Amino acid sequence: MPEFDLVIIGGGSGGYACALRSAQLGKSVALIEADKVGGTCLHKGCIPTKALLHSAEIADGAREGERFGVKSTFNGIDMAGVNTYKDGVISRLHKGLQGLVKSRAITYVEGHGKLISKNTVEVNGEKYVGKNIVLATGSYAKTLPGLEIDGKQIITSDHGTKLDYVPKSVIVLGGGVIGCEFASVWKSFGAEVTIIEGLPHLIALEDESSSKQLERAFRKRGINFELGTFFKSVSKNADGVTVTLENGKTFSAEILMVSVGRGPVSANLGYEEAGISMDRGYVLVDDKCRTNVPGIWAVGDLIPTLQLAHVGFAEGMLVAEEIAGLNPRPINYDGIPRVTYSDPEVASVGLTTAEAKKRGHDIIELSYDLAGNGKAQILNTAGSIKLIAEKNGPILGVHMVGARVGELLAEAELIFNWEARADDVASLIHAHPTLSEAMGEAHMALAGKPLHAHG
Repeated sequence: MPEFDLVIIGGGSGGYACALRSAQLGKSVALIEADKVGGTCLHKGCIPTKALLHSAEIADGAREGERFGVKSTFNGIDMAGVNTYKDGVISRLHKGLQGLVKSRAITYVEGHGKLISKNTVEVNGEKYVGKNIVLATGSYAKTLPGLEIDGKQIITSDHGTKLDYVPKSVIVLGGGVIGCEFASVWKSFGAEVTIIEGLPHLIALEDESSSKQLERAFRKRGINFELGTFFKSVSKNADGVTVTLENGKTFSAEILMVSVGRGPVSANLGYEEAGISMDRGYVLVDDKCRTNVPGIWAVGDLIPTLQLAHVGFAEGMLVAEEIAGLNPRPINYDGIPRVTYSDPEVASVGLTTAEAKKRGHDIIELSYDLAGNGKAQILNTAGSIKLIAEKNGPILGVHMVGARVGELLAEAELIFNWEARADDVASLIHAHPTLSEAMGEAHMALAGKPLHAHG
């Protein structure tokens, strides 16, 4: 039986990052993946949805050309063309990733891995023994009791990235990141869209001010939403689906997309039998991603941290470095950047107002309206940058809404993670005209020396 320093189950963001970094550090690695290396993010999640959102942006650009003095008309969406473009992006990234795995001399095994003892994984009838076992089996699109996914009229995001037509009307059940991104795409593609969210706000994990701005923007775009009422039942007929809510309201559409979150893939993989501590299917770990069983680690969507690809990458690398004896710093999950790539985008890092108050911080806040930013005017976008800071202390949170604000997160992330104060950033010069100037202006205003904002 071949023995490796690491045997990794799952070749998604967490698993492959762990494999690549471990190989780089001179460790022998077996990487086991049931489907394709790259996992959900590359094949069903981040990459395909962002490609669809880019097509959506082009569609809106064609529709609105007149506003910019360009004579363009929107003649409709060619879904075959959209999918060819999207699949081309995925395929190039997939090939690149396969090449990387090959070049690092990682033993790549295609098949369904199962933990059969504390140091052995079985796949395709073969056994692989590891001094360390890394569980990176990811997540799946969840549904609700009584809500049967049929892949045709009632779908999840997995089907949503592969649709070969534009539905006339869609109900999106769940107003989190995935729901809002799909709603944004379909509206741009010409569908009638209604989001149903049981919580009082869209993207409820974001700062309330960001949620309210997104709701305002969606209303303006003609995206309908029903907040604060939970799903009760659904019925289907030849024309489509009808959803009934707990308050008795009904909504009908051609298809229903269920985006009520993602659950961990951990059933029937031998985790419980190995004595691993779990909670509602999640594998529990310490701040270095160790499980309670020595030599077994877990990363990515399988553990109860933020379900984001870049969190998986970070956790995978952390485990590789910890095994190699580099004693890396634990991840500060507050300092992880978050983006919803709808139109407009919503981006944030650090604490929300509610969370900062809950933790007992004495805070000051400032909101800088993008209307004062030259590049925002050029892009014809509305939105703002909101700063939350400790009184006479560092920035605790940056919350942004507007076109392309996801690209401003790099600086926001440094400001938060390096514990900068408003006046540290106020003295830095930002290029003009860029959206990043708004970051500078916001900090100047918070430091008491606004240039283009009313202080």
